[in-house]
Amino acid sequence: MPEPIRSVAVFCGSRPGADPVHAAAAEALGRALAEAGLALVYGGGGVGLMGMVAEAAIAAGGPVYGVIPEFLTRIERPHPKVTELEVTDGMHSRKTRMYEMTDAFIALSGGLGTMDELMEVLTWRQLGLHDKPIILLDIAGWAQPFLALVDHLVSAGFAGKETRQLFAVAPDVPAAMALLRESPAGEGAPARRL
Repeated sequence: MPEPIRSVAVFCGSRPGADPVHAAAAEALGRALAEAGLALVYGGGGVGLMGMVAEAAIAAGGPVYGVIPEFLTRIERPHPKVTELEVTDGMHSRKTRMYEMTDAFIALSGGLGTMDELMEVLTWRQLGLHDKPIILLDIAGWAQPFLALVDHLVSAGFAGKETRQLFAVAPDVPAAMALLRESPAGEGAPARRL
């Protein structure tokens, strides 16, 4: 029998975004993860959507594990109430640790850093280095340009049609949580192979 998902890495913005619907989704996601008994693994910051998802999970009694590069501790102000905060020596080691600590990934609204984290875990999955579920939380159409890019890459012959099977898309937090409940925990290659 497959192992259940116990921890979820959430990639999201260090800014709140212009539309308050993104902040509401971050808070709803943090709360829903905690209420489902799932540990939140995130970028460690106390600002923007990152801080909101962590604060909501903490307020709902869930375990929250932050992973932040040392140089960002002065910019993204680590959340002071996380269960555990790990400070890494750089961005790649941050992503590697988050990969090691989690059974699934959710990409919530964010900017270039969020897209970087999402692209990395998608690429690792495409290369067969893991089969951990990846969910794009498409709040207010945030993921639509990315989905159009993926479709373009497929139609241009730079990616296979199976690329769209590397991830699922959820329009809201309840749908994302339903996808998590339906998915077994993924397995992954040792981090040294990343």
